[in-house]
Order: sequence, then structure tokens, then C-alpha cells
Amino acid sequence: MASHQDPLQVLLELTRQMTTDRPVQETLDEVVRAALRLLPGTHASVRLLDETCSGLVAGARGGQGLEEAPVTFEKGQGVIGWVARHGKVARIADCSQDPRFLPSPSQSFVIRSMLAVPLMEDGEVMGVLAISAPEPGAYDAEHELLARLLANCSLPALERARSQRLALTDPLTGVYNHRYLMLRLAEEFERARRTGAPLSLLLIDLDRFKQINLTYQRSVGDLALAHFAERTRQVVRRYDVLVRRGGEEFVLLMPGTTIADAIDVGTRIREVTSSLPLTVGDGVNVRLTVSIGAVEWDRIETPEQLDRRATIAMNGAQVNGGNRLEVGAPCEG
Repeated sequence: MASHQDPLQVLLELTRQMTTDRPVQETLDEVVRAALRLLPGTHASVRLLDETCSGLVAGARGGQGLEEAPVTFEKGQGVIGWVARHGKVARIADCSQDPRFLPSPSQSFVIRSMLAVPLMEDGEVMGVLAISAPEPGAYDAEHELLARLLANCSLPALERARSQRLALTDPLTGVYNHRYLMLRLAEEFERARRTGAPLSLLLIDLDRFKQINLTYQRSVGDLALAHFAERTRQVVRRYDVLVRRGGEEFVLLMPGTTIADAIDVGTRIREVTSSLPLTVGDGVNVRLTVSIGAVEWDRIETPEQLDRRATIAMNGAQVNGGNRLEVGAPCEG
């Protein structure tokens, strides 16, 4: 299947874009646009490995489905996760027949064919470039070669993106930090306004965390934070965003989620946290529990007002003994 534009011209233009001082997000967006110009398909994405090297987060997307919240894949999960784990190309003629394909329940566009190539530097996978089409058999060996060339041209932007992501990630737990939360919250508010989709948030605090530090030592407290983050990532949905806000407080931002579904997720987090103690050596197990405040954005309040409601609910859970979830009262205006 022939490309609609001259491949050499597209690749040369992309290479020129990579050498400028444009913001990294613009250059990543240019990579996705180039993929859709070079290759047949209706949706393309660049996903980058997070700082734990276990999750793949959306760096840029193009084509259909932009009104939906981006999906995060774990390494080894789905076609994209498989490519990230093995460092090999996946060229799939019919995704419905491939056991690696993992459809998203919120996905509004059809995927039958997929081409996903690893983004590699010095033999290490940095991310995955993927494009999909609604009809089967859309990609051949020529398309695979073009995708590989496109991936190679993208490396400067990917390296800059990884450097910038370091500034948005908490080094202890590997989840996002407060700076990223503010950026992402503004983005999700705008998406929810535009699409009418719900948006919920969980504010989570580890109970009696100061006592853990006093009873054991600060390093055990650090282990507890990392343990909680790891366990939580295993039970939340792929499109939820976990952030360490500071200290022992975490935020789970939940696009496209009603308060009822947020309560279900929060309940799973609370149960998993309390049922899986942290082993700190010599047979000593530290039982962790959390207090959670759950709120759904009312489409009127500011981010600060939403945070205030979540904080009041979380504080109420702590006052009532901890290891519980409480729902924030409606905003009084």
C-alpha cells in the first residue's frame, strides 16, 4: 500500500523539526502527525516508559480518539506493552485474532490492524510508536520499514521528553509529582468541559505515617510509600493517574469516572493496602492503612475548591478512625 506523501520529504522535514528548540510536546506531536502522513491509519501515538520502566504513558496522540482520556499500559500489557518488553516490532493484520491485543472499554474508534515499533537508544527501549487502522491487513513490510525510519528520526525528541519527565516524577515512588498534577488537572478539566464526561478524584493519606517513622526509621517510611504506590498501580485502571502530592499524601485523578465508580476503586485501594503488609526484615510486618476522600467535579468549582472538598472528606475519614473512605459533601458555592 503506497503512502500518500513522499516518505523522504516527510522524514527530512521531521528531522529538521527535531533539531530546533521547539517545545518537546510540539515535536512529539509532529512525530505523530508524520506517522499519520506516512502510513495508513486513523490513530497514532507515542508512548514513553515512565521512570520505573514498568509503565507506558502517552507522550503524544493523533487522529481519532483525542477526546478520550489517554490509556496507560504496563510493560508486557497489550500489544504496546509487548513491544516495550521485547524490543521487537508488532505488525498485526487482525487484532481481533491476536491474543496480545487489549481493547479499552472506553475506546470510540475501531482497531483491526496495528503497527507498533520500539523506540530505542543504545539498545534500550524508551517507548513505542504505534499506529492503527479500522480495516484488517493495512500494513505490509514497506510500512514497517517506514515506521522504523520514523522511530529513528524521533530519538532527539524522545530523549528530551524523558529528561523533562524526570522533573515531573517523584523519584522515591516512581509516580507523578505535584507539578504534574496541576498540569494534568487543568487538561482534564478542559476535556471534561468539552466532552461532558465525568471527572473524579481520590485524595489518599497513609494513616499514622509519622508513627511508622518513629517506631522504625525513616528508611522504613520510604519503603512504605514505595510499597503503597506499587500496590496501588496494580489495582487502578490504565487511564487513572496516580500522583504523590507530598509527604504521605497521594492523589488519584480519574478521568471519565463517576463518584460511584471512584468509590469502587477507592475501596479496592483501601482493601489491598490493609491486606498486604510491608515486610521490613526479621519477620516484622508493618500493616498499612489509608484514609481516602472521594469527590466528583461538579463542573462549576475550581481545582482549589475540588481539592478542598477532597481534603475535608479525607480528614473526616481520619477523624473517624482511619482505614476508611468518605465522600466529599457538595460544594456550597
